[in-house]
Amino acid sequence: MDPELRVLLFRFRISDGVLAGHDCWATPGGAVEEGETFEQAAIRELREETGMVVDSVSPHVGEREFVLQLASGEHVRAEERFFLIWSPDTVISRAGWSAHEAEVMTDHRWWTVEALAQTTETVWPSDLLAMLSTAIRSR
Repeated sequence: MDPELRVLLFRFRISDGVLAGHDCWATPGGAVEEGETFEQAAIRELREETGMVVDSVSPHVGEREFVLQLASGEHVRAEERFFLIWSPDTVISRAGWSAHEAEVMTDHRWWTVEALAQTTETVWPSDLLAMLSTAIRSR
């Protein structure tokens, strides 16, 4: 989140495979690599996807487990943890993006809580507003 209490989301647009036409907004993130903790993965993914560098993260503010369908059609079990990281500004860098990220992550936006509450667009995780409200209140 930025100083104005806006949350950074990326727009994902899938143009091929079984998920072609899928369009949603989601938090920065990605897979946990071999030997990494969720916290270490959050720090690395934040740097790769935004260019923001942090040394540590607070305890996670949300979690979920579900079956995820990949663009290839394969189904995998996803286990996610969400961390609230405060950013001093809204500047991001795409320099660390993979070719796949550059293809599917078509936009980014800093969303207010009010805009999230009113949007008709798909936002993941679906309980992001509740996580943000809890995290902001405990700040």
